[in-house]
This record gives sequence, C-alpha cells and structure tokens, in this order.
Amino acid sequence: MLRQSVASTNLQSVGYDEGTRTLEVQFVNGRVYQYYGVPENMHTQLMQAPSKGQFFNAYIRNSYPFYRVG
Repeated sequence: MLRQSVASTNLQSVGYDEGTRTLEVQFVNGRVYQYYGVPENMHTQLMQAPSKGQFFNAYIRNSYPFYRVG
C-alpha cells in the first residue's frame, strides 16, 4: 500500500485503501500496522488533524481491529 509521509512525532506515514477500508500506519519506530473497517472520512480527518498522533490515539488505535504487518 502506498503511504504518505506525515508530520508527527509518533507516526511516520499513513496509507488508505478505499476498497477494503484499510488504514495502514507506519510508526516512527518502523513498525507497520493495518487497521480494518476504517471509514474514509476517518482517514480524511486523520490527515487533516493538527496532531495526527493525538487523533490516531483518540479515534483509531483502540476502535478498529488491527494486525501488525511489518
């Protein structure tokens, strides 16, 4: 999945697949996780958030099933 670099102290890059509603996040430590069933508007809000790390922790981290892929 193609990811876009983001300005964040916690997240390095974020990608999204509309067809499967999968959000892929690479953290600054290099680990990559996929979060499933994430609505497109949640991805949009994440990318527009002033603090992407805070938004991710508040609305995504514990709200969607995930799997570590890297």
